[in-house]
Amino acid sequence: MTPERKNPERRSRKARRTRDTLAQAAFELVLDRGLRNVTVEEIAEAADVDRRTFSRYFPSKEAAALDSLRGDGDRINAALRARPAPEPPLLAYRRAVLDWLADPEAEAWHRRPRIFELLVVAEEESTLYAVFHHIRVDAQEDSIAIVADRLGVDSRQDIRPAVTVAAGAGALLAAQAAWVRGGRPDALPERVVEAFDALVETAKEARAAGAEATEEAAETEATP
Repeated sequence: MTPERKNPERRSRKARRTRDTLAQAAFELVLDRGLRNVTVEEIAEAADVDRRTFSRYFPSKEAAALDSLRGDGDRINAALRARPAPEPPLLAYRRAVLDWLADPEAEAWHRRPRIFELLVVAEEESTLYAVFHHIRVDAQEDSIAIVADRLGVDSRQDIRPAVTVAAGAGALLAAQAAWVRGGRPDALPERVVEAFDALVETAKEARAAGAEATEEAAETEATP
């Protein structure tokens, strides 16, 4: 029996290294040559493995190229779990995103080399953007569970956790899109603040409009 079969932890570390090597190779090749000019076989060769090994870890070159972004949703969710219990859920989500952005160890997108370039390419390539969307959806499912736990509700019965996460994640997505299109790699934190401020202002306007409509309806009913 080989040492790797005797030691599952060692086997797991080796698998992690192989996955990371493939992801890094895909990341660099896609940015250097363009998504359409890179094949799975070339990524595997750059990582010194065969095509079959690539397929054990990733379903596509897009998934491999974006793999470094998958952990960011986990980091935001970890920050969300750590927020104080009394915070309203949307405020907790906002502050979790800002905690992630401010944490130098987390290496958020504006701190990590070439992530800005990758997201620019994702905006331009539909297949890459589709994979990025699935990564975000997976992270949001976890966020919904965290918010539901904070509220003490069942997210299958109570819509508030899903609405909260959809609003917060939508603000983050809008900030990311504005950041990429704005051309300033260091501007992500201010774009996030701007997006969440806009979300809060829009909610205030909607509440004011709703209250005004209710008042007008009451006055109409009271009119003989």
